[in-house]
Amino acid sequence: MQLKIMPKKKHLSAGRVPLVLFLCQMIGALDVPLDPKLLDDLVQPPTITQQSPKDYIIDPRENIVIQCEAKGKPPPSFSWTRNGTHFDIDKDPLVTMKPGSGTLVINIITEGKAETYEGVYQCTARNERGAAISNNIVVRPSRSPLWTKERLEPITLRNGQSLVLPCRPPIGLPPAIIFWMDNSFQRLPQSERVSQGLNGDLYFSNVLPEDTREDYICYARFNHTQTIQQKQPISLKVISVDELNDTIAANLSDTEFYGAKPSKERPPTFLTPEGNESLKEELRGNVLSLECIAEGLPTPIIYWIKEDGTLPVNRTFYRNFKKTLQITQVTEADSGNYQCIAKNPLGAVHHTIAVTVKAAPYWIAAPQNLVLSPGENGTLICRANGNPKPRIAWLTNGVPIEIAPDDPSRKIDGDTIIFSNVQERLSAVYQCNASNEYGYLLANAFVNVLAEPPRILTSANILYQVIANRPAFLDCAFFGSPLPAIEWFKGTKGSALHEDIYVLHDNGTLEIPVAQKDSTGTYTCVARNKLGMAKNEVHLEIKDPTRIIKQPEHAVVQRGSRVSFDCKLKHDPTLVPTVMWLKDHGELPNEERFSIDKDHLVVTDVSDDDGGTYTCTANTTLDSVSASAVLRVVAPTPTPAPIYDVPNPPFDLELTNQLDDSVQLTWTPGDDNNSPITKFIIEYEDAMHEAGVWHHQAEVSGTQTTAQLKLSPYVNYSFRVMAENNIGRSLPSEASEQYLTKAAEPDQNPTAVEGLGTEPDNLVITWKPLNGFESNGPGLQYKVSWRQKDGDDEWTSVVVANVSKYIVSGTPTFVPYLIKVQSLNDVGFAPEPAVVMGHSGEDLPMVAPGNVRVNVVNSTLAEVHWDPVPLKSIRGHLQGYRIYYWKVQSSSKRNRRHIEKKILTFQGSKTHGMLPGLQPYSHYFLNVRVVNGKGEGPASSDRGFHTPEGVPSAPSSLKIVNPTLDSLTLEWDPPSHPNGILTEYTLKYQPINSTHELGPLVDLKIPANKTRWTLKNLNFSTRYKFYFYAQTSVGSGSQITEEAITTVDEGAGKAMASRQVDIATQGWFIGLMCAVALLILILLIVCFVRRNKGGKYPVKEKEDAHADPEIQPMKEDDGTFGEYSDAEDHKPLKKGSRTPSDRTVEKENSDDSLVDYGEGVNGQFNEDGSFIGQYSGKKEKEPAEGNESSEAPSPVNAMNSFV
Repeated sequence: MQLKIMPKKKHLSAGRVPLVLFLCQMIGALDVPLDPKLLDDLVQPPTITQQSPKDYIIDPRENIVIQCEAKGKPPPSFSWTRNGTHFDIDKDPLVTMKPGSGTLVINIITEGKAETYEGVYQCTARNERGAAISNNIVVRPSRSPLWTKERLEPITLRNGQSLVLPCRPPIGLPPAIIFWMDNSFQRLPQSERVSQGLNGDLYFSNVLPEDTREDYICYARFNHTQTIQQKQPISLKVISVDELNDTIAANLSDTEFYGAKPSKERPPTFLTPEGNESLKEELRGNVLSLECIAEGLPTPIIYWIKEDGTLPVNRTFYRNFKKTLQITQVTEADSGNYQCIAKNPLGAVHHTIAVTVKAAPYWIAAPQNLVLSPGENGTLICRANGNPKPRIAWLTNGVPIEIAPDDPSRKIDGDTIIFSNVQERLSAVYQCNASNEYGYLLANAFVNVLAEPPRILTSANILYQVIANRPAFLDCAFFGSPLPAIEWFKGTKGSALHEDIYVLHDNGTLEIPVAQKDSTGTYTCVARNKLGMAKNEVHLEIKDPTRIIKQPEHAVVQRGSRVSFDCKLKHDPTLVPTVMWLKDHGELPNEERFSIDKDHLVVTDVSDDDGGTYTCTANTTLDSVSASAVLRVVAPTPTPAPIYDVPNPPFDLELTNQLDDSVQLTWTPGDDNNSPITKFIIEYEDAMHEAGVWHHQAEVSGTQTTAQLKLSPYVNYSFRVMAENNIGRSLPSEASEQYLTKAAEPDQNPTAVEGLGTEPDNLVITWKPLNGFESNGPGLQYKVSWRQKDGDDEWTSVVVANVSKYIVSGTPTFVPYLIKVQSLNDVGFAPEPAVVMGHSGEDLPMVAPGNVRVNVVNSTLAEVHWDPVPLKSIRGHLQGYRIYYWKVQSSSKRNRRHIEKKILTFQGSKTHGMLPGLQPYSHYFLNVRVVNGKGEGPASSDRGFHTPEGVPSAPSSLKIVNPTLDSLTLEWDPPSHPNGILTEYTLKYQPINSTHELGPLVDLKIPANKTRWTLKNLNFSTRYKFYFYAQTSVGSGSQITEEAITTVDEGAGKAMASRQVDIATQGWFIGLMCAVALLILILLIVCFVRRNKGGKYPVKEKEDAHADPEIQPMKEDDGTFGEYSDAEDHKPLKKGSRTPSDRTVEKENSDDSLVDYGEGVNGQFNEDGSFIGQYSGKKEKEPAEGNESSEAPSPVNAMNSFV
């Protein structure tokens, strides 16, 4: 374990307090926090904080200042060496050391020379815990020497010849910066024809008469001393062909000059470098500069290539009209052969530069300060690289470790020092020196052994305020050695907070990922180690977020009109928001036309310049929200109004900057048709994988005509562009040229990976394959890997193609497997895929449920219990338990008949369930089986049970036969479902007179063995209504109703017929009947209208006469029936029987059936008997059962069912 020291926070932020990373890992940087409370008594070895550069060039006109600053506790003392020996500053009156510092000041302004103090200096900072050393600082004064005197002869050339004007500046320190100017200090113009080389010389590929001048001057600027040295001017005269002929004729013979012929055009040759090949060496990290300058006529053009690779895209630059190739931050990978090509119409010339990149040492892992507590272990690692490989040397307190005092807790292993069981007296500063022929690196790292109790550095009682639903970070910066353990508590008596809701960061910070109102409160941070404990309290308040509940809306207004934008806020009452309006992300114009009140921005007399985006921004101390709207200003509608339409399609599409993963698309917009284009939509077609299908690629604003598009590998792209304005979208442009990107390895793996067995000895692995666009290259395949989850087996893999399924055979039954499927193509593999879990195939369960118990709840419901089977015997995913049950005997009829078995399935691991819809007074058998994904297991032993008696169903039929003047005979069939032993029948009947009023009710009991009964002493020509039902010992069953009329006396009938004939022959009677018929028709129409409107009508009173006498209220005084009122509408009773033509009445449906429990193929019952299982099995169609209520049902219900 190593000590972690946490710095104190300098500021607070509402919900955005940055996490302070632990600064000490096994190999991690560590610094003791500069907290005054900590530094008062905490010791620390020295650390160099500031020093002069290794190569320190000084100005000889100023005092020499060699910096060396260090920190430590106690404060370190300083000493110096010069050229490897002790530098006694007390003996040199010109040298002083700054107080509290190691910085040297050498006073050479008044006396002394800078050259006297040239040398190699090194600073040492030391205290009781160790010594740190600086780099070797090489001090050299700058030099800016003058040009040597020389006589420069004028130069005369023919038009078209090449020329090199040498500069050859004096050698200074640091090297001078060269440039060419004239006497007026104006830079000489340069071009592809005339340019300055890296050595400072001025090169002419060919001269022209306008190059003639007498003041070609090379200047050398020495920046360190701010001086400029000047070379003697050079005179150049370029003679044209005509001038040359005149000169020859007047002064010279033909043999004294080059001749009077003009310079011929010639192919290129290189002025620099010479020959066909050259070498160049550069150090890693520097700028590699390669130069080729050629002469020729016409002027050559320079091209660059790398023979064995491509030039790095983002680090390659061309200078000096492409005559200089520069590569920044050069690395070893940039080594190789570079070729420059000079070309003009007459030919080309090549030069190859072999580049070798060497490297001074550079850090891979520099040693870091290490703070340990007594008895702990630690490691210092010093890893560097370079070309050639650097040598690693260790020092301790500035002394080579080979000659330093021995330390038993320290072991050196090359670039690593391993510490074990350290003690406090062994604190020291270690130096690592990595060097090769090109330079060195020096790093100090201390090992500080401390024993300190915990201290909390965060101030007490800090108040944090956070917006609701945002993360909250509560700081607890701490220090201690050994590393303290941190715990957080909420409230005064709360328990420690755990990471199921909170995030406890290593630096002591408590994170509440989503702070809610109930997160408000006091939180306590406690730090503990074996030396003690410290704690600190902070407070958290949660605030409501600021919201814009009414946002500004886009507007299109005419010039000169008025426009208003809304911005209504809702915010926490304790936060005061500041509202600011912006136009196009800048301040509003300072004009009176713009006015702002509480919730509005109003712009009057709108002008064209007012168009743009208006943004309302509300800021509080904790949050900020904004909303924007676009104002578009249009001209007042002219006459005739302009035609607005969608834009014309863009055109002239062009692809540039074609890279492997991106391309730039440029287009020309079509006409906007009087409505500004708001955006461009870019689509692409993949001609290789989905020809003719266009996909969305990107959208850009309507002001852009270029877009940088990200591309995927191995896609043959074509692009098209559409423009959109407020009217709509244009037609697509013509497709661009095609662009095929290079292939690459897949960047994603198949999805929906599953492993399910179809047989007990296999595992079927399936996945959703990649499409052609996602393949990223040719040869798409899949690497399928699997191994048992609970075993130690290695991964087994197979590579397949053009499939989305692989079957692994010979697996154990129902064993969990780890599965992964990885994409690959001809280029390489996709990233490592995620691992999913699957199972090999299931087999049928082996064990039947035991201890099956049945509890009969009532005559139609039973509850079944069973013990679960062992999980291992299931051999698959537990689907549930399935109950098979069947009725084998009718207790009432004592006969046996086979009924198909019924099935109920109870999902999951339930161990009990309800069997509804049972037949009362019946004998049942059942068994239970466990079910998995493969099927059912063996059945348990059959378990029998009896259901008790219930109420019977209605009699199967009721007929009225042999009517006479005073008697009626009733015949019936017994109930189809007696549901027990019938004890008797009950018959109730009552007369109905001509006004539909009900007479007294007669109640008659009939033995259960009867199926026929004659009623005597009835009134002749009278309608009777009958109510008939059966009974068991449990109660009365459902009833059946019927109506019938006794016959008419013959004498009375003849008299009535005679009178009717006499009346019917009278004219007045015929007219009266017609009037009555008309009135009845009108009454029926009115009743029909009122009925449709939900009203009541007089027929209700007549219908009341047919109400069931058993549900009429009884008068309290005499027990007779009172008035009957039904909440529903009923049709009036017709005269005569309401039975079908065969005078039979069908039984009513049962009120207690599996349908009421939701039974069906997929029905289910809950534990209380509600349906959760399945009902299946083929059975004979049985008539519905009767009502099992213990009370006789209302006759009106039966009557209404026939209306």
